[in-house]
Amino acid sequence: QVQLVESGGGLVQAGGSLRLSCAASGRTFSRYAMGWFRQAPGKEREFVATISWSPGTTYYADSVKGRFTISRDNAKNTVYLEMNSLKPEDTAVYSCARSSLAPSTKASEYDYWGQGTQVTVSS
Repeated sequence: QVQLVESGGGLVQAGGSLRLSCAASGRTFSRYAMGWFRQAPGKEREFVATISWSPGTTYYADSVKGRFTISRDNAKNTVYLEMNSLKPEDTAVYSCARSSLAPSTKASEYDYWGQGTQVTVSS
């Protein structure tokens, strides 16, 4: 059984930064692509970023490109999302997920999900 636990969310002013972490259980973490998704109130879940198992190919949603950076430390079974220049529209619950296939922008291709961490950006 794989467990994913996010941390690092909180309240930040517009223009600020946060770093989210996602700690994964299981010895095969390094074999899987990982992704971050977010869901704002009243909106559908949307793709944010994904990273391959190695050497770390990344893809980003256009809305966060240049501001967010996804990375991973396979020795620590952890994936990160560094978020800079935050905007009020970034407010959402951010969840990490493990891809059952290659890095993907589609939520349907992820088989394990964390509970999520709230990010609130005030104007």
